Amino acid sequence: MTLIAILFATLAAGIGSVWVAAALMRLGWKDAGTGVHGRGPAEQHLLSLAAGALMATAFMHLLPEALESGREPQQLFTTLLVGLVFFFLLDKAELWHHGHEHHHGHAGDAHGHADLAHDHAHAHADAPQPVLRSGGWAVLTGDSVHCFGDGILIASAFMADARLGLVAAIAVLAHEVPHHIGDLAVLRQTSGSRRAALVKVSLAGAVTPLGGLVGWWLVDQLVGYLPFFLVVASSSFIYVALADLIPQLQKRLGARETLAQVAWLLVGIALVAGVSALAHSHA
Repeated sequence: MTLIAILFATLAAGIGSVWVAAALMRLGWKDAGTGVHGRGPAEQHLLSLAAGALMATAFMHLLPEALESGREPQQLFTTLLVGLVFFFLLDKAELWHHGHEHHHGHAGDAHGHADLAHDHAHAHADAPQPVLRSGGWAVLTGDSVHCFGDGILIASAFMADARLGLVAAIAVLAHEVPHHIGDLAVLRQTSGSRRAALVKVSLAGAVTPLGGLVGWWLVDQLVGYLPFFLVVASSSFIYVALADLIPQLQKRLGARETLAQVAWLLVGIALVAGVSALAHSHA
């Protein structure tokens, strides 16, 4: 039963986030992949929502669940630190490889595979079409690896508690939507077809259930290390929120736009808290 729940949740988070991103683009939401500097207010709100949901999931659910296991807090927080450093180094390696491959200095622009889409969009303006076409496959490869990792994280949460897994799946879906908006924009430019872009990114999102299946088997075999899996999941969520999403919100804005950012951040936190409360009420 747990495996079925993991597969459904990872499908919703992996492919559902792609379809939500495509729907938002059809409604005219701006994104980093359009080549326009800056982000529209609508995407600013979505980024704030995703950041709030990720931080709430990590600090209100995953970390407390790991601490309740009885493991030494020093061991768990050391794992958290190692996880944050690992994701930082992984981020640097991806940006270095991307910059080296295209001979551009975009690595300093921002973080993560969402910004890989951003960099490829700028490469479109500066480089011949064949380079961009190869870049589209680089985006798909990076997206697939990221989705596989998301599946493992969701499975780890489900193995600890089904309600925790539901909250983790919601948080993953929320933070993947802005990333997929950028991916879809890049692939639309490379393929010239909205349908082809949607199919390709959906296939990358479909790797999430594969990660969930591997995560279910791995955690089941190493159940004693489940608290550490939860901490690693926390480090991933915290890193994405603090190193990828929030820096994109740190810009000089008017009072109304700033209040809107804060409001949507709080909505993301409230969403996770609400889903958790609903799940507990039906437990």
